[in-house]
Amino acid sequence: MTATLVLGRRALREATRTPEVIVPSLFIPLFFLVVNVGQAARIFPGSTTAFLHGQGYGAFQLPSSMLLAASFGAAALFLVEEIEGGYFDKLRATPVRRSAIVLGRLIAEGSKALLIAAVIVLLGLAFGIRIASGPLGFVLLITLTAGWAVVYSGFMQIIALKTRSAAATNSAGLVFFPLLFLTPNFVPRNMLTHPMEIAATINPVTYIMEALRSLILVHLRWQTIGLGYLVIVAAGAIMLVLSVRVVRNYD
Repeated sequence: MTATLVLGRRALREATRTPEVIVPSLFIPLFFLVVNVGQAARIFPGSTTAFLHGQGYGAFQLPSSMLLAASFGAAALFLVEEIEGGYFDKLRATPVRRSAIVLGRLIAEGSKALLIAAVIVLLGLAFGIRIASGPLGFVLLITLTAGWAVVYSGFMQIIALKTRSAAATNSAGLVFFPLLFLTPNFVPRNMLTHPMEIAATINPVTYIMEALRSLILVHLRWQTIGLGYLVIVAAGAIMLVLSVRVVRNYD
């Protein structure tokens, strides 16, 4: 655990020294939030749209922006730099557990995601969005977002370890972005066309988004929240096993 924390602190220091990597993860999601609300808010007025539960359309769109912000982690690119510079080989030569090498950066990504998610939610509150589930809902909201950031960054790290190329890692990140849009992004799942509803139902990110949305729009709906956390735990376990295996087999 000590090695994991040391590597995690190192990764956090690395991130604070490159703020140009963090700024897009906050600016771009907020930009999409403003654009999406500006285009559709009049179509779905809060006073007459049942699925908004009395709130504005911004409350419905906020989870999409939070997941988008959590998908901007640069851990994999920093890892490629370490591989190219030879530091990763030196790290593997030490008696540090392979799981610590994986978890160190993920702890840093989770910590950054907690901060970014909190900032986005607080900005939403300043513009009239309410967290219907209260203070506990706020905590669950940002921890669930951070969980997705850890899972996403972990899978990107696997790609970085396999390809050892910044260009390939960047390109591979585009494969994951459709998962964010094959969800009930603009309307609830039951309002989608049948093919889109099927795609959203088999997409695990849908359940994370619906959990985030329920925390904002209604009081604690534990079944929906639990499904979101279950997806995070299951995907995180798969990611961790694959990551450790890739590090151990790294030649």
